[in-house]
Amino acid sequence: MSTKTLPDRGDTHKQSTAGPERSAGRRNSGLRSPARGRQARAAWILAAPFLALFAVFMLVPVVWSLLMSLTDTKSADLRTPLNVSFTGIDTYVRLFQDDQFFTALRNTGVFVLVALPLTLAAGLAAAVALDRGIRRFRAVFRVGFYLPVITSIVAVAVVWKTLLEPRAGLVNLVLGWFGIDGPAWLADTRFALPVMIVMAVWRNLGTVMIIMLAGLQSVPQSLMEAAELDGAGPWQRFWRVTFPLLRPALLLTAVTTGIGYLQFFDEPFVMTGGGPLDSTLSATLYAYNQFGNGNYDMASAASYVIFVLIVALTVLQFRVLRSVD
Repeated sequence: MSTKTLPDRGDTHKQSTAGPERSAGRRNSGLRSPARGRQARAAWILAAPFLALFAVFMLVPVVWSLLMSLTDTKSADLRTPLNVSFTGIDTYVRLFQDDQFFTALRNTGVFVLVALPLTLAAGLAAAVALDRGIRRFRAVFRVGFYLPVITSIVAVAVVWKTLLEPRAGLVNLVLGWFGIDGPAWLADTRFALPVMIVMAVWRNLGTVMIIMLAGLQSVPQSLMEAAELDGAGPWQRFWRVTFPLLRPALLLTAVTTGIGYLQFFDEPFVMTGGGPLDSTLSATLYAYNQFGNGNYDMASAASYVIFVLIVALTVLQFRVLRSVD
């Protein structure tokens, strides 16, 4: 006896309509394929200028500098770049055997470890003051704090260098009014790097302030009122309610400022040239000097060490300051 079951009416209807639907789908896909092809070609044509510029000015220099760090490339090899010898990690070994490079790394580390927390703290304090404390002339203070950010670092460095002149500078002149004999700020190994840290904090706190101020103004007022009703004081409301909500803004400013400070270059280049006695020599200035001396292999290797430090600091900041769910 046959056990074959007949399709019911609904299945018959589905089978009868499935064929035309598949045919319509194939026709539509056939119509869409040329359109998608034209869209893809248009997208590639529009992206081609950017890709060409990126390849010429970013990708090729990055790959070329990596190759130079693994060879004995000098300035004399520019006309015959294929005649250089592959040295592997020997350049990196020589780099870490250079006491001057260690001095540059130490100065850069001190600069980042001291200037980065100070900049974040000063920017956050300025943002809190402008958000809750200062009522009058708020726009003037905002412009005043942010003006150094948009001013050329070279101009800022020249002005600070003039102010810190040991004999005719305004700083020592004011100290002289109180009977204090000011030092030669930029010629003394004890003060040269701290002066640049102070200048960097003063110049960059405006960026932190603007981002933190936006974060403070996005905190829901209902949360603050609920915390106040629960008996939380001003400090508890800030530390337990406001500060956790500022973590994304804090992470952004910490990462961008940390990357900038690890590439600390303009201030010592303009103000001291790395002196006195290499007390303000930074890692990027060391790489620049090696490049100027024709040691392209050492300059490239130093640049990649800085790159690794930037990646390590960024990863650390993401792990420490990421939002806790």
